[in-house]
Amino acid sequence: MDFSLKQLAATTLMLASLSSFTTLAHANITPQQSATILKTFSDASVTDFRQFLGRLAKSDFAKTDDVGPAISAFLDNKTLSPDQQNEIYRLLGLYARVKYGAAATETLRELVEIPTFQVEGVAQHDNPQFIKIADKIKSLAQAFNLNFRNIDNRVYEISLEGSGDEVVGIHAHADVVPVTPENWVLKDGTRLDPFKVTLIGDRMYGRGTEDDKNGIVVTLYAMKIIKEEKLPLARNFKLLVDTTEETTGDAIPYYFERNPTPNYNLALDGGYPVVIAEKGYGTVMASFAKRNGEGKGAEIISMTGGLATNQIPSASVATLVTDTPAELAASLQTAGTDYAKRNGGNFEVSAKVDGKDVKLTVTGVSAHSSEPESGVNPVARMLDFINSLDGKVALKHNHITDAARYAADNWGLDYQGGKLGVGFSDAFMGPLTTSLTYVGMDEKAFKLAVNLRVPKGQSPEALKSEIADKLGAWSKKTQVAVAFNYSIAEPMYRNPEGEWVKALLAVATENLGMEHKYGTSAGATSVHELPNGVQFGLARPEVKYTGHTDNEFKTVDQFLLDLQIVTEMMGRIGQLPKL
Repeated sequence: MDFSLKQLAATTLMLASLSSFTTLAHANITPQQSATILKTFSDASVTDFRQFLGRLAKSDFAKTDDVGPAISAFLDNKTLSPDQQNEIYRLLGLYARVKYGAAATETLRELVEIPTFQVEGVAQHDNPQFIKIADKIKSLAQAFNLNFRNIDNRVYEISLEGSGDEVVGIHAHADVVPVTPENWVLKDGTRLDPFKVTLIGDRMYGRGTEDDKNGIVVTLYAMKIIKEEKLPLARNFKLLVDTTEETTGDAIPYYFERNPTPNYNLALDGGYPVVIAEKGYGTVMASFAKRNGEGKGAEIISMTGGLATNQIPSASVATLVTDTPAELAASLQTAGTDYAKRNGGNFEVSAKVDGKDVKLTVTGVSAHSSEPESGVNPVARMLDFINSLDGKVALKHNHITDAARYAADNWGLDYQGGKLGVGFSDAFMGPLTTSLTYVGMDEKAFKLAVNLRVPKGQSPEALKSEIADKLGAWSKKTQVAVAFNYSIAEPMYRNPEGEWVKALLAVATENLGMEHKYGTSAGATSVHELPNGVQFGLARPEVKYTGHTDNEFKTVDQFLLDLQIVTEMMGRIGQLPKL
């Protein structure tokens, strides 16, 4: 495309952006019309955006729908109305999907193959896998003519420069939660490699496809398109790729101690359409000192659970040692079948002889701990079941049975704090949730975490005090020795004002056919404490979120739709005269 023509197109859009907005402009192109356009093109059939629009202008679509005038005005370098301008950016999103959908999908595959989870004893910034993904993102940014900076391997910054001083920060993260590879099995028996994208039907299975390498990819390609089409921006964009979002969360603060904070911040790490409130993240970590088994019977020597505090696994496995494994397995199976039947029947308990030991397995449904209602927690059920065996199956009492008693007495199978009597709810943000998640054991102690998601309505200090008082009273009464560590953060709530938030809401709801209202989330993102911070996708609230679960996946269609939406969003936010 001739450079001067692109510059004229840029001038056309910039002139339109300087018009005053008395009402929120919108795009008249519906999801159904978008689908019609997508059927018309393939990636091989378009060279650039103006050629894409030129072909579209000659189609029946432009003749029968009201986008023809917008296309003609743009191609003729005439000033566009705000509505026409937004229609052009809607078409830019569709162009992105057609032109770069296949390339973006391949890039997602390449990023998923880099296993960027936390390795015990190794700082993220020293982990070779993070250095590898930094190099990959750097090569992509440079190939796309974007500015790249690596801030001490904590945050990777990719910049798209505009004409103004304002900066919009787009947040995504490169780290993922750990996996239990043996749990990555589909119902038909198909085994998956968590760190390779496996396409089955429309689903792309792989760790990070949903959370959150997809966000990195779609933003990079949106930036690429705006850059190569030389479209005008009244402000700057910075993609900030976090490396510790799933762990310590210290990378973003490290970055902002050394760099200016963007004026506006979007996390592509939550839900559509626009999430203006996030629950506070909290943890109650209980530590039970190892002690020798007391009494007669079998002894539980190990137990598995979530590998992170924000992860509800699909299964929990306990290992028991006994002189009579066959007899113990039979007794546990009988008790387990009865327990499952009495407690909803939506999970399984199995006991099998494994050499001289017995493996007791509770199989539930994995979930992100911010959405415990979407899963069936096997950790809570394992602990409650173990505690229920007292008097039925002879077990020696040790640190693991102590933990089981603690869990059953104080948390149970309820995940809203009802058992402990600390539950409360906010009309907009929803209830407090309390999920038994992480299980860990070393040479000194057995550790068990309850993950809290805290709405507004009670201060973190008051909630912490209430929980501590109740658990302290329980420990004193039962004489179970346990050490507690508490951390509870403030929830986030934003007053949704400003043209930028209205534009975000319009882009998401118009493309997704969603109700035009703001959302709330139980998941905390890197914009939690930043100014003007909101979530903008990339998950659909009506669909179960698969991040942090076994068999995590993103559908191809939704991934391409994310690319389309983020490209349109950046175009619209970039040209607004005032945010």
